Amino acid sequence: MGQSLTSAESRQQIERSRCVTGVKLELSVFLTDFGWFGLLGRDEKIARLTIGHVTSDGVRDAIGQHLANQDDDERPTLDESDWFPTVRRRLERYAAGEPSDFRDCQLESPPRTAFQQHVLEITRDIPFGKTMTYGALAEKAGASRAARAVGSVMASNRVPIIIPCHRVIAAGSKLGGFSAPSGVQLKQQMLTMEAQATG
Repeated sequence: MGQSLTSAESRQQIERSRCVTGVKLELSVFLTDFGWFGLLGRDEKIARLTIGHVTSDGVRDAIGQHLANQDDDERPTLDESDWFPTVRRRLERYAAGEPSDFRDCQLESPPRTAFQQHVLEITRDIPFGKTMTYGALAEKAGASRAARAVGSVMASNRVPIIIPCHRVIAAGSKLGGFSAPSGVQLKQQMLTMEAQATG
């Protein structure tokens, strides 16, 4: 694995993206009850959602890291704005404890295998307030021994909450992992909120 970029380097990646011609992406940075979120996409298609940051710069750092993984000739231009306010408001309400369903949101997804895509589609259908184990998800995807592979798919999810990977847990009611700045702490907070909201 490569080294992580510093905050300054991440911001430089964002600045470079504002100057490169090509596809234009919009970034909306906003505060919720679960910390700072960053919503990235274009034409009402969501490419990335980063959540649970302590500061707004934490969001920009995460997006900078994401952009740094793209080749220079593929790097999009980037504008920061209140992009897609309808989804932004829905995410704010979700973080405040309102039962929410994001299955109608359109996504701009990276290339995936058929198995990975199927796992994400099943995950997207897990209802608010419910959970599924990695093993059960693997079995439902037709690969009962692939719980570890399911975990890898969850870790690669670019749009948490919209594809609710936090609802996928380990056996024995253990949380498993979660790719967010505060890790499983945020996962537990989200699951607790959903359980309380659904009674």
